[in-house]
Amino acid sequence: MKLNQASKYSFNLGDEKKEGIFINETNTHIFIKLKSGYNIGIEKKKIKSIKLLEEKKRSTKPKRREVKEKKDLPTISILHTGGTVASKVDYSTGAVMAKFTEEEILQLFPELKDIANVHSRLIRNMQSEMMRFPHYNILAEAVKKEAEKGVDGIIITHGTDTLHYTSAALSFALENLGIPVLLVGSQRSSDRPSTDAATNLISAAKFIANTDYSGVCICMHSDTNDKECAILNGLKSKKFHTSRRDAFKPINARAVATIQIDSGKTKFQSTYSKKDKKKKITIKPFNDKLKIGLLEAHPHMYASEILCYKDFDGLVVELLGIGHMPTMKVDEFTEENEKFLKALRELAKKIPVAVSAQTIFGRIDMNVYTPGKQLIDAGLIGNYTDMHPELAFIKLAWLLSNHKKEEVKKLFETNLKGEISERIEE
Repeated sequence: MKLNQASKYSFNLGDEKKEGIFINETNTHIFIKLKSGYNIGIEKKKIKSIKLLEEKKRSTKPKRREVKEKKDLPTISILHTGGTVASKVDYSTGAVMAKFTEEEILQLFPELKDIANVHSRLIRNMQSEMMRFPHYNILAEAVKKEAEKGVDGIIITHGTDTLHYTSAALSFALENLGIPVLLVGSQRSSDRPSTDAATNLISAAKFIANTDYSGVCICMHSDTNDKECAILNGLKSKKFHTSRRDAFKPINARAVATIQIDSGKTKFQSTYSKKDKKKKITIKPFNDKLKIGLLEAHPHMYASEILCYKDFDGLVVELLGIGHMPTMKVDEFTEENEKFLKALRELAKKIPVAVSAQTIFGRIDMNVYTPGKQLIDAGLIGNYTDMHPELAFIKLAWLLSNHKKEEVKKLFETNLKGEISERIEE
């Protein structure tokens, strides 16, 4: 039986039935959207019979209408990279479809009409985990172009998996930024009742329209309720949960601000740079040819793990505890530790080997215990910093893209953009 993407079917599996809108199929599975909004796959070999319940035809694409702007409202540009934020369910196919034009955005989020004049542009339509260094440069150029038009702020819709990588990358790449740039994601698909797409995007727009903040930030839920969103420093934030709406939290710092979802009332929790639209943005881009590694320290390490990075340009090592790795022979089973340290020392002579903590919170101090001191002697950089691994990875890549290798050690340990906390905050 040929299935139509515009139809609803009942699938008899013998001991149970499944009903849903047909999305697509492979050689082994049929994929449907259930009434609950979830997508499931059904093994073809388990299907006894299929019954057509409702046949639908695709609706014709409406003509695009020009959106009239209001002179008394600020102007916000929305740049789309993908993710579920600017998407809706097309029930003619059962799929979640991305929406990018001004008219489509205002249809999805009509509240925006009373907050700002909206310009909307598609930069890329891709999952965030597929991004590479060139995409950071493309986004930085897009931000610069919109800022030069005189907009009051920019929202970037983005998948959540690597959202904090991108926020860190833009924080480094954009020099002399005079307007707010807020990255907004959604943990729950827009076809689910618990979606956070609208609340996050609208809160970001209210924050831009009603404050004088300037800088790169993340706007996501601050808790699991629909009461408040957090504005998080783009350098000091990390994703902590796979699916909760409040997945993003600040690291060793306070949130920049919180914003009430309904009222838009904003409460700042830390100091910030103020908006200045006269500033001329410059870009220090990423070198897309760089190879930067990220290695997690663990028990039972081998020297060969370090040798994997001999052809790389830089490496970030996630250290154990306050700053340790297995570097010492203490009995007959730990000879490999000495070989590991030797390999690490040789690698650090060739490329910058930077450190970060696995513990997320706190600061590296390799001077406390002998294994840490051995790492300092081996040439590893980053002592006394509190950057989480993803931030350290982005910073090292950006430094190697824009500075001489001999300058990287000093600059990695220097607070350039607020990435290193002067003091640890709860």
